[in-house]
Amino acid sequence: MDNKTRTEIEAAVFRRLLAHLDSRKDAQNIDLMNLAGFCRNCLSKWYAAAAAEHGEAVDYEQARTLVYGMPYGEWKAKYQTDATPAQQARFEAGQKDH
Repeated sequence: MDNKTRTEIEAAVFRRLLAHLDSRKDAQNIDLMNLAGFCRNCLSKWYAAAAAEHGEAVDYEQARTLVYGMPYGEWKAKYQTDATPAQQARFEAGQKDH
């Protein structure tokens, strides 16, 4: 497989991942972090970092809008729930590994 095709496939997979996360707003970021070690905010940070590596000016908030499909504050108000004590404890325990 040539690099152009590989890049196009990887881009399509990323777009599909974002669409899947958009369809699963019930999958809270804290659950994603606790189970997989990354969340929508991580994807946003990685997006902004990759853009910078390619000389593109995409800041974290712009990247979050791309990942969330809307401004983060709007998404948070509509879809984010409060973390339970158990979720928070698991998250904090997992942060020791990072």
